[in-house]
Amino acid sequence: MIDRDGFRPNVGIILANDLGQVLWARRVGGRDAWQFPQGGIQADESPEAAMFRELREEVGLVPDAVQVMACTRGWLRYRLPRRMLRHNATPKFVGQKQKWFLLRMLAQDDAVCVASSEKPEFDYWRWVSYWYPLGQVVSFKRDVYRRALAELATRVPVNGA
Repeated sequence: MIDRDGFRPNVGIILANDLGQVLWARRVGGRDAWQFPQGGIQADESPEAAMFRELREEVGLVPDAVQVMACTRGWLRYRLPRRMLRHNATPKFVGQKQKWFLLRMLAQDDAVCVASSEKPEFDYWRWVSYWYPLGQVVSFKRDVYRRALAELATRVPVNGA
């Protein structure tokens, strides 16, 4: 499902606790490769259905473990660096367009399990301050992270609010 401009539809997940911190996960095999959970939208899925599937696959959480607080209004796009383009992929894509969801964690921290899928994407996770990821994410995703965090910031749960 690549759009006419070459962008693959995707969802991003900002999972916040009641202290206003967000879940930050380390990619398998990447000592310093950290990001928010994210993943592609399949042809038969809505963005929300894809978000719940990715949430379960990447961090082991079921829908009852979270509350959807907000979603970005439009698609946020980023282009992949040339070195990361898959020239033998069919169909070819140049980047991703993402809908970002802000979720409130309802479950206890021990419900998070990054090893819950057959092929885990993450090997470790932690809570970090809301804006911390901006200084840590790979540069080509930074603008999308800034835009998503800024748009969703007013809906971040703090102390159960």
